[in-house]
Amino acid sequence: MLETLLPILIFTALVLVVIGAVRRIRLWRQGRPSRVNLFKGLVALPRRYLVDLHHVVGRDKMISNTHVATAGGFVAAAVLMILVHGLGIANPLLGGLLLLASASMFVGSLFVARRRINPPTRLSKGPWMRLPKSLMAFSIGVFLITLPTVGLLPDGLIESSGSWLLALVLAGVVAWGLGEMFFGMTWGGPMKHAFAGALHLAFHRRAERFSTKKGGAGRSTGLKALNLEDEAAPLGVEKPADFTWNQLLGFDACVQCGRCEAVCPAFAAGQPLNPKKLIQDMVVGMAGGSDAAYAGSPYPGKPVGEHAGTPHGPIVALEGKALVDADTLWSCTTCRACVEECPMMIEHVDAIVDMRRHLTLERGKTPNKGAEVLDNLIATDNPGGFDPGSRLNWAADLNLPLMADIKQVDVLLWLGDGAFDMRNQRTLRALVKVLRAADVDFAVLGTEERDSGDVARRLGDEATFQALAKRNIATLSKYRFLQIVTCDPHSFHVLGNEYGELGGDYQVRHHSTFIAELYEAGRLTFSPWKGGSVTYHDPCYLGRYNGEFDAPRNVLKALGIEVKEMERSGFRSRCCGGGGGAPITDIPGERRIPDMRMNDVKESGAELVAVGCPQCTAMLEGVVDASAEVRDIAELVADALVERPAGGASNASRPTAATTTAEEVIV
Repeated sequence: MLETLLPILIFTALVLVVIGAVRRIRLWRQGRPSRVNLFKGLVALPRRYLVDLHHVVGRDKMISNTHVATAGGFVAAAVLMILVHGLGIANPLLGGLLLLASASMFVGSLFVARRRINPPTRLSKGPWMRLPKSLMAFSIGVFLITLPTVGLLPDGLIESSGSWLLALVLAGVVAWGLGEMFFGMTWGGPMKHAFAGALHLAFHRRAERFSTKKGGAGRSTGLKALNLEDEAAPLGVEKPADFTWNQLLGFDACVQCGRCEAVCPAFAAGQPLNPKKLIQDMVVGMAGGSDAAYAGSPYPGKPVGEHAGTPHGPIVALEGKALVDADTLWSCTTCRACVEECPMMIEHVDAIVDMRRHLTLERGKTPNKGAEVLDNLIATDNPGGFDPGSRLNWAADLNLPLMADIKQVDVLLWLGDGAFDMRNQRTLRALVKVLRAADVDFAVLGTEERDSGDVARRLGDEATFQALAKRNIATLSKYRFLQIVTCDPHSFHVLGNEYGELGGDYQVRHHSTFIAELYEAGRLTFSPWKGGSVTYHDPCYLGRYNGEFDAPRNVLKALGIEVKEMERSGFRSRCCGGGGGAPITDIPGERRIPDMRMNDVKESGAELVAVGCPQCTAMLEGVVDASAEVRDIAELVADALVERPAGGASNASRPTAATTTAEEVIV
């Protein structure tokens, strides 16, 4: 009986898989075209899955091992089951491998079951709670029906002696497992991520994120530019079908693990954003329907069941039920903590900014002070609306060299809009002191410098961003310099990673990196640290966006400071709440993000928190009753400087970026 039933069950499941796959692909193809190399992506899939994906999953060893046993066992068991029980290739070797694979899957399913006993709140419940049972059913059923193949049970024993009922039970168990594992992969259910996730890795919107033969995954964090010359192209994303097809595929790959939810600063602050729920709402919109079946944590303050949408309906509706509320999109700080933690490598921030672009460019719906800031950028080239001619007022006594006078230098010092902020002017003065102590050949643009465009782009005003960027690029093209140095990670990121698409390719250094290079070259000498305990706050746009975690710590170490790390530091640092225009849109929550970050500082026991970003400084210093002083790394270095003897740079001949001459590079 089993010899007859099993091939029917297996090939029926495979036919349904194909039908479901075609149906699913049609849903994805509702999106806009996106050019990808299909063959290259499929060839790269094994490495992307086994290396890149598992690099993220491997941060939790227990889950990583569970995934290897369960997923690896399932893939092997599925292939071998088709060969052994579907095609009848029942030799002992294949049967033995099938037993081993199904046993591995069963062991993994035990850990999945354990995980689902009092699961953390970030995990979705509902259909996901049946997953351990389905995994066990598939693995046990396959294991038992394979025993006769390897001679551990006599052939026909199960069907003989009136045991046809047992045969039917086994067939039913296998059918249950096949339904969840195969049918569910393409028709929807907890295993949907296995199908969509694999294709998402193969056809990812940012293929440069993945490892190459030369080793090391690329870091692709710059937003992609809109083609503002194409009148037919939508200005941002109004409806789910406005996303590219591989973005929709990426949303469908979500495994609902909630890692993004657990690290999102807006969610923790009680603002109406949950990145996992947002991705699931995009899936709902792609397929059409409501979020009533969603079984995870809702947006804070917004119950499940009040959102609905269609592929060609607006995501943010002007009236009636919306797929997403506008406040959800404006709560994001663009810190990329969600992207960093996502094991499926989904690009949440790209999607949020795409939707913001529509609200800003097409509807003019930027909340609170957003419209005022964008108007200021257009009128005065800075978000505060200050007189552009006053950009250097803070440095009237410093006699800063101007690029307009010198034309060629080693280092162009990019001031950023912190030049208009009295607090950040102290950081800039400290940095100038450091550069002069190291005899760095530098100059500034002065009144020729404009806002980098970072805040305009994050608020969705791509047109203003591109206008500012092109004017800055035109200005920079008049001069020759080796590199740009700035104390603003947001300017650092935009200049280094987002101007390139518009024709501006520059070598950009954050001031902590440059100071570390100067110290290593022997061009700076410090007196020993005599202050209290210090912790370091990693700015999102320096750390997660650009991978610079070591240089600031190396500078503090050079000062004689032993950093007391916060629990959330490095790539898992908690955002200060100052990115993505969040202080401008100012969506209310249950608590403030900077308050939570300063509580992290307090728990570390540090008396001082070192920072490397003017926005982080402003946000953290704005905390009432803060337990620690906030100081920029440049200020700490400037205070510790020891005047070197004339001609006393012992390591000045070492080849570093800080000692190269401007003649070597023409920008």
